Amino acid sequence: MTTLVTTVFAVLADDGLKDEDITAGWTAFAIFILLGLAVAFLGWSLTRQLRKAQRAKDTGVYGDEPVEPTDPAEQAPPGPTVSTEK
Repeated sequence: MTTLVTTVFAVLADDGLKDEDITAGWTAFAIFILLGLAVAFLGWSLTRQLRKAQRAKDTGVYGDEPVEPTDPAEQAPPGPTVSTEK
């Protein structure tokens, strides 16, 4: 029985693909690009969440004392700045 199985596997192994017939392919490349985009999106989202948590901590949401900004640019409210001078 083992001789028969060994012979069958030997015949099947000889008819397999050659090394020069195997290529990476576009599917693997697309998966690689999608994984890179997923990592970039997760990094961007993490940065946003950390900034949001830091702002909340600075304003005293978590029970800490509010932190007074020292930079005049940080004192400006978020959003577009409208100048009234002409």
